[in-house]
Amino acid sequence: MRLHSLRLQAFGPFARRHTVDFDALSADGLFLLHGDTGAGKSTLFAAICFALYGLPPHERNMRLRSDHAPADLLTEVTLEVTLAGKRLQIRRIPAQKRPHLRNRAELVDQKAETYLHQWVLDDHGHGRWEGVIKSHKEASEEIRSLLRLTRQQFCQVVLLPQNEFTKFLRADASERRILLGTLFGTRRFGLIEEFLASRKTLTAKARDEARADVLRLAERIQQAAGDDLEPDRHAPRADDPATLTAPARAWADALHHQALTLQDTADAATETAEQQLREARLTEQQVRDLHRLQQAHRTTAHD
Repeated sequence: MRLHSLRLQAFGPFARRHTVDFDALSADGLFLLHGDTGAGKSTLFAAICFALYGLPPHERNMRLRSDHAPADLLTEVTLEVTLAGKRLQIRRIPAQKRPHLRNRAELVDQKAETYLHQWVLDDHGHGRWEGVIKSHKEASEEIRSLLRLTRQQFCQVVLLPQNEFTKFLRADASERRILLGTLFGTRRFGLIEEFLASRKTLTAKARDEARADVLRLAERIQQAAGDDLEPDRHAPRADDPATLTAPARAWADALHHQALTLQDTADAATETAEQQLREARLTEQQVRDLHRLQQAHRTTAHD
């Protein structure tokens, strides 16, 4: 938020028209408003608050209209301010009594009015004020959406001369967290925190499911391995999650290597046995052939 100018008339202790040029005051950086008690310093901040929110600061029973202003001079405040990159002119007239247009001695009710204009540039770079809103409600919603502070938060943080900052310092942790989060736009960090918390939950769930899968596979491997491979040695354990990662893979690889070794030994033994079987069958066939020839020889000899 950057203030450009404040014009007020018949407001508080200011009976006439007065203008504060904040652009000129802030040309060199910081500036200080000072003066004796009752000089109207707080009234300037109250006028800013009234222009932004349509009400003076909280807990101030402030009479907006000056008791010393001429009857025909309306109480009103006009604030030029830049909010979220938009330069606005906010003019507010509170409800009050004013002289009748024809019978000046008669007072009539002046309704509260709000005018909101925005500074816009045309295609040639020329600027002009363009009317935006005349409704109290719409103007308040638009200003609040740009400021992102409620009137109470604005008074606590911005209006330091009103001593509302003391309340902020004394507020509990949750109230300060909400206020500072709104003031400094920390919602994105909250979203990141929520994302990380959700990611943590999903990751933990995936981790638990993966651990359960490892244990189920380890149990099946132990059942299939039998006692020859010593599957219980260095096996993954549910009570030691560290054994369910790389050690589990190393354990399974070791069993697989042992199983391949035993298979190679068994395959070699099988091949040897098959060779011996073939040789035995050949010998058997030779013996049978010899026996048949001997029988034939005996039969021939007897005849």
